[in-house]
Amino acid sequence: MLTLDKIYQASYALKRVIRRTDLISAPHINPASSIFLKPENLQVTGSFKVRGACFKISRLTDEEKARGVIACSAGNHAQGVALSATAHGIRSLICLPDNAPISKVEATKGYGADICLVEGVYDDAYNRALALREEKGYTFIHPFDDEDVIAGQGTIGLELLEQLPDVEAVIVPIGGGGLISGVAFAIKNMNPDIRVYGVQAQGAPSMLNSIERGKIDRLESVRTIADGIAVKEPGLHTFDLCQKYVDEIVAVNDDEISTAILALIEQHKLIAEGAGAVAVAAAMFNKVPIAGKKTICLISGGNIDVNILSRVIGRGLQKSGRSCSMTIELVDKPGQLQNVSRIIASTGANVVSVYHERVSHTADINGCYLHLEMETRNQQQINEIRQRLAVAGYKIVEG
Repeated sequence: MLTLDKIYQASYALKRVIRRTDLISAPHINPASSIFLKPENLQVTGSFKVRGACFKISRLTDEEKARGVIACSAGNHAQGVALSATAHGIRSLICLPDNAPISKVEATKGYGADICLVEGVYDDAYNRALALREEKGYTFIHPFDDEDVIAGQGTIGLELLEQLPDVEAVIVPIGGGGLISGVAFAIKNMNPDIRVYGVQAQGAPSMLNSIERGKIDRLESVRTIADGIAVKEPGLHTFDLCQKYVDEIVAVNDDEISTAILALIEQHKLIAEGAGAVAVAAAMFNKVPIAGKKTICLISGGNIDVNILSRVIGRGLQKSGRSCSMTIELVDKPGQLQNVSRIIASTGANVVSVYHERVSHTADINGCYLHLEMETRNQQQINEIRQRLAVAGYKIVEG
């Protein structure tokens, strides 16, 4: 049974293993609130997951350790299990979905684990791990639905209350629910007046749907850039704990997540993965009522695949009005491109790409299309460009 005493035990057991990540003031994330960041992306292995994995493995019997351990993960739990198992001289086998970021796969190998790539998503890796446990006799380390793992994650809740005693709201990412279960349990048992909000990706709202329906709901599929929280079904323990201790669960979309990743890079020089940025996205886009409140956003991890980072930044730039694509219908005559360029330059925007298309089945025979990519300051500047072009008689057909 999960108790506050067990979370304190975990805190003591982990003192020599984990980093006590500091709070960082983030005044520009949401100016209406006093925001602080808990950067678990700076944790050992780059994620909070090492807390639960290390505490669980530290409590195994000698017989369980001798059999070796097996786990399933989208990547972060894998690294935590691998690091802890190797430190205890235990063999570890990790089942990962075959679409897990290469960086996470290689990092897991680097911590000493054997890897089994499974076609599909997290839940497919989970089923394969259970089958191998039965076949080989491994000890299974669940990524979220285990009370020792939850207690390990709950140590974050203790730290938050020590670091900011007058905190009024805490925003936490949710995949399977292990992190928010531990954090919410610790916080609510010490100060029930603090609001605890959970955030899921819009493309993987398994806990959100389950809480709304009052029973565990399994998704047919998940699709999100936040691969670390792309879980089809929450756990039994985590569902019960979220029902009891979490005040509200909301969802953010991939564009909002990308914008949050970009904001963390630009404003705080922090790299967050998609799952790690959802709490910040919820604060930025006012998904939860935190105006006027001292609020902590938990950045759960930073193990983003560098191959998709540029695409994520591109999405974030578009969402925040920092870049803009526009297609303008023109009459094909001299001076048109010059006039359009002059109007855009007068607003202070920067054209980075131009494509002039004469042939189109939908255009007038004397018409053409001008496709532009621009660097802009914000949405207000984009609106100003549209307005000035319209006043000058140009027709914007896209963008």
